[in-house]
Formats: sequence, structure tokens, C-alpha cells
Amino acid sequence: MARYAAQAILLGVTVAITTAAPAGAQTYRLAEHRAYSREIADAAARHAVPERLVWAVIRAESGFDPRAVSRQGARGLMQLMPETAAMLGVRDAFNPRENIDAGVRHLRALIERFRNDLRLAIAAYNAGERAVAAYGGVPPYPETREYVTQVLRFYGTPIELVEL
Repeated sequence: MARYAAQAILLGVTVAITTAAPAGAQTYRLAEHRAYSREIADAAARHAVPERLVWAVIRAESGFDPRAVSRQGARGLMQLMPETAAMLGVRDAFNPRENIDAGVRHLRALIERFRNDLRLAIAAYNAGERAVAAYGGVPPYPETREYVTQVLRFYGTPIELVEL
């Protein structure tokens, strides 16, 4: 166990799971991501989106890799598609501040569009709002269904930022 902890620290990754939380809840300590905590908190407050939801979406989308690029071409922490980024006025999708602000703004619009139904807003973030509207709910795409489940699970997981 100590060997894996040492490897994680060398990689700049510190994840501790504790089982002392009530009802078996897990606490993830994500020290390596504290660099984005201010951007996340600011964007969440500015756009009235729960901060924990922003953390959950970023965790599912990019695993906190600001240089992530998907096979479909989505970029950055919140995996903005080029068309979405352009629509939101993003100049550099790899800039964490720009990416987070635009991603949270987009998420806020989806939450409003789907009348505060987080399942539908999260599905639309992944599959597009047209797909959600066309199916009248979460589209039957396995990737989207897994994504919604994952984000909601992460959203319900206590996250604690710690200093190293």
C-alpha cells in the first residue's frame, strides 16, 4: 500500500479514501487539483451552479487534465466541443479559467433549459440538448447513460481539498 502511495505522490496524485464517513461515504482528497479550486468556486458562484456539480463534471469529463482532447475533439477540463466553445466566446479551450467559466455557463443554461432536472442537464452536456429533447429524456446511448450515472455518483461523493 505504501508503495502505491509513494508512486501516486511522485505522479503528483494524492487520493485518499476514508471509510470513517457516515453510512460508508467516501472522501476523496484531491490535493493535486487545488490549482483549479478558485476557478471552480468563482465560476460556480457566478453562474449559480453547485460547486460540487462542477467538480463532478470535470472529474468525469477530463479527470482534471487541462490538456485533454477527446476522440470527438472536445477540449480542456470541461471538454468543450469546438462549436460550443466558439458559441460561448472561448478563445483558448485549454486555458483552465476560460474553459471552466464557459463550461459552467453552458451547464447553467442546460439546467435552466431542462427545468432544474440535473439528470437531463447532465445528459445534454454529454449528448447534446437536441438528443435529450428528441428522446424526451436521457438518450438510450450507453455512453450517455454511464456518464449521467458517473457524474451523479461523483456529485454525491464528498470531496475534500487538502494541502500536501
